[in-house]
Amino acid sequence: MKDQKVYEVSRVLNAPLSLVWKVHTEVKHMAAWWGPAGFKMLKNDLDFRVGGVFHYGMESPDGHKMWGILTYREIVPQTKIVTVTSFSDENGGITRHPMSNVWPLETLNTLTLTESNGKTTITIRSVPLNANEEECNMFNNSFDGMNQGFGGMFKQLEDYVSDINK
Repeated sequence: MKDQKVYEVSRVLNAPLSLVWKVHTEVKHMAAWWGPAGFKMLKNDLDFRVGGVFHYGMESPDGHKMWGILTYREIVPQTKIVTVTSFSDENGGITRHPMSNVWPLETLNTLTLTESNGKTTITIRSVPLNANEEECNMFNNSFDGMNQGFGGMFKQLEDYVSDINK
């Protein structure tokens, strides 16, 4: 789609890059901060390698279950992680967004990390992948909600790295 927008969000964490990398690449750490605020992790399988996946299940405070899967497309140690991200079922099959039948089935997410003076900037860029015009329009019009979602997750990440960086 020629008018496709790129969603981008950044956060500076008061933690060294090596720690921020570690909490993105080890399953025990992902389970502690990944996902929307208030959700409980039900399952988290991580095969951190190109072609590997992070398959997870979460439960909201009101009992709603949600599944997702990230397939690792590119990994540059301490610098970049590129994933194809989708909602999924319990078995890892790609599904529609639980609240939207026009959300793209896949998004391409690029996470980059840079360090300066002991602080790490994390940036996520996201675009629809293999999406039709209606799905692209839905994505383009959802940045406010994405800001809320990533904001909550970044807060959890920030609190988590602060706790383990003491």
